Amino acid sequence: MYLNKESKIKIIKKYGNHDNDKGSTKIQIALLTLKINHLQKHFLIHKKDHHSRHGLLNMISHRRKLLNYFKKKNLIKYNLLIENLGLRK
Repeated sequence: MYLNKESKIKIIKKYGNHDNDKGSTKIQIALLTLKINHLQKHFLIHKKDHHSRHGLLNMISHRRKLLNYFKKKNLIKYNLLIENLGLRK
């Protein structure tokens, strides 16, 4: 599975502010990016899976809202985050 416990812990350690940080905006954006990238690979094989595509679009819009919030809070960290995750903008 693409999002097992070890990969989640790895992302939390990489993007978290401290050890007990499990839900900060940076971590939520990073986890959503991992899920979105996995679904994009899924759609290369399953082109007619429209129900999952709807979920993908919801995830993308949720990530966009989190990114807008994070940009308002701290522009420097926002720029570093999108550079690390390889996002456009």
